[in-house]
Amino acid sequence: MSATLLDVLLLVIGIIIILFGGDYLVRGATAVAKRTGVPSLLIGLTIVAFGTSAPEMVVSVFAALAGSPGLAVGNIVGSNIANVFLVLGLPALIAAMGTTAKGVRTNALIALAASLLFIALCWDWEANAPGALSLLEGAILAAMIIAYIVYLGFVAMGSREDPMLAELTGVDSMEGLPKSALGIGFSLIVGLVALPIGANLIVEGGASLAVTLGVSEAVVGLTLLAIGTSLPELATSVVAAVRRQADMAIGNVIGSNIFNIFAVGGITGLAAGGFSGGVAIDPGFFRLDLWVFLASAIFITLLVFSRRPLGRMTGAVLLLAYGAYLAALLYFTMGIA
Repeated sequence: MSATLLDVLLLVIGIIIILFGGDYLVRGATAVAKRTGVPSLLIGLTIVAFGTSAPEMVVSVFAALAGSPGLAVGNIVGSNIANVFLVLGLPALIAAMGTTAKGVRTNALIALAASLLFIALCWDWEANAPGALSLLEGAILAAMIIAYIVYLGFVAMGSREDPMLAELTGVDSMEGLPKSALGIGFSLIVGLVALPIGANLIVEGGASLAVTLGVSEAVVGLTLLAIGTSLPELATSVVAAVRRQADMAIGNVIGSNIFNIFAVGGITGLAAGGFSGGVAIDPGFFRLDLWVFLASAIFITLLVFSRRPLGRMTGAVLLLAYGAYLAALLYFTMGIA
């Protein structure tokens, strides 16, 4: 077996393990909370919210601590890009998506502000050069996710509709929760064991693949890793589109992007800042990727404020744009420019 194939295999196996681990952890922790009488709203705003971001979070933290900052940051930036262009683009070819759900415009503005904040924190304003996600930057992002969860809590208490809240508080209708103490324990153990194992395989495979292909780790994080960790959102959106229930897809993508920036970015910055001095930002991110990252947030904000459905034509444009981004990334990476 060639080194490249082995690296890809490690990466794929790691992604599969970590996605299943995240799902088991969420279901086990949710079952524990329900058995102990924790309100569904609180479960949704804490366990489900952070649990669904656990794969990206664990991968980015492991990558940062293992000395692979390109994978850590590339995972965050690339996942948000893939969520908009791929996760929304592909289902839109199947069925049009509504953009008028209550609360979606507020969340789009929050996601746009989060993207701008993330870019600002990645830049060292004193040195006028790319900086690092360290303790300070991590603390700022972590404070933002706490503020966002508090905001969702107030929205819920005010009985206002919010697409992200609807996703997080659907705990009572969650299927497949373990019933017995043995089943709950099994789910928790599987989740807690699978997450670090999967993350370790991803980091090892991704870092080795970058060396084998002669590209930066950031490229692997922005492409293979980002697409891999976005697969659950993609599958959910495609199934919803097939069932003609795709209107919530945009709200789910926006919410996922907010958590990627605030929660994953915050925890990664805090962990790396506390143990290794922070996550250095590859200058290459400022050449292309962070601007595509920002453009995706601007696009989705303009889309929801236009109140026009996301149809097949726009979906095709999104997929073409994603293909163009990947081609441009390869172009710059191979040193052709």
